[in-house]
Amino acid sequence: MENKNKLYYQDPYIQTFKAKVVKQEKDPTGNWYVVLNQTVFYPTGGGQPHDLGTIANKTVMNVEEIKGEIRHYLEGPIDDTGKEVRGTIDWDRRLDHMQQHAGQHLLSAAFDNLFGYKTIGFHLGAEMLTIDLETEHLSQQQIEDAEALANQVILENRPIETKWVTEEELSQFNLRKETKVKEDIRLVIIPDFDDNGCGGTHPRATGEVRAVKVLDWERQKKKIRVQFVCGNRVVTQLGKKQTVLLELTKILNAPEKEMEQAVLRLLETNKTLEKAFEQTQGKILHYEAKNLLGKRIQNERLLVCEVFQNRSIQELQNLARIITTEDEAAIVYFVSENDKRLQVVCARGQAGTESMKKVIASVLPLIDGKGGGNDLFAQGGGEAKISGEQMLQQLLEIKG
Repeated sequence: MENKNKLYYQDPYIQTFKAKVVKQEKDPTGNWYVVLNQTVFYPTGGGQPHDLGTIANKTVMNVEEIKGEIRHYLEGPIDDTGKEVRGTIDWDRRLDHMQQHAGQHLLSAAFDNLFGYKTIGFHLGAEMLTIDLETEHLSQQQIEDAEALANQVILENRPIETKWVTEEELSQFNLRKETKVKEDIRLVIIPDFDDNGCGGTHPRATGEVRAVKVLDWERQKKKIRVQFVCGNRVVTQLGKKQTVLLELTKILNAPEKEMEQAVLRLLETNKTLEKAFEQTQGKILHYEAKNLLGKRIQNERLLVCEVFQNRSIQELQNLARIITTEDEAAIVYFVSENDKRLQVVCARGQAGTESMKKVIASVLPLIDGKGGGNDLFAQGGGEAKISGEQMLQQLLEIKG
């Protein structure tokens, strides 16, 4: 019943093989591919990514099953298609996919057997896997119980069997979910634990999965997405996290067990410092406002004008608000030269009648600027096509 040309089903541990080229063509996008009379290369499908490797010393970029044929996309065409070619898969990648896929079966079956939570989605990524559980609620204890059960079955090193069956024969098995296909049905069976229709590659026994470790989970609409790793990825993740943790113990000068408290203390200290800085900054701005009011220009209008270097628009706005609150008759024109840009703030107190919105609109075209505001307060910015002093002079010449 199984397709004889799919060597990865006959033995997923085959790494090299010889085959004849049945076809070599370009697809509509211009990519070369070959079809062989038999192959070890697994095509993308069933949630499992394709194999990589070489065929006739050409790098295999992608493998897809299209219109009943397995297409091996290569970096370029094979020179001599008339002779037998040799293929080799990237074994580390294949073994990783086998471990991850079998581990997913174990974890999904554990959630199903313990709590009746069905897996309705599965993704095997480059670094981690996810399954989507058909439930809106999940607890830490349930995660730990499912993980422990999956790892217990791994420790027992139960065989992982594959069997090709007909639709009529399915009633003999306790399937975790209905099969999508109706013929050439392939079951992956872990005795007394899980029967599941699957077209992926798996190891011979659960022990080769090594371990399953849940990393995180989150609620997504009416399902729970669980993030986890299996096999060699568990060791890799531990190594990465341990490296980060050791660096943090040095930086924070705290042992691993006290890391959380050390970070919390640091965050609390940072909040305190930020609050103190804001208060100090506020006091400095008030002193600066009083100093600027002392330099105001008194004529038919009470003007407070200044050109600054590298001041944020937020600082200029705060400073202008303080001044117009202190003196309701004041008009404030602030310009800041920031690298190759000019920032402009115009404000007036409640006693004035001028429209700051109109003032800013009249000068922004000089710097190809954008901005806006209202009669009391307006701001904008643009390219430094003129100097800050020239901009200030333009503002002073405007009649309200």
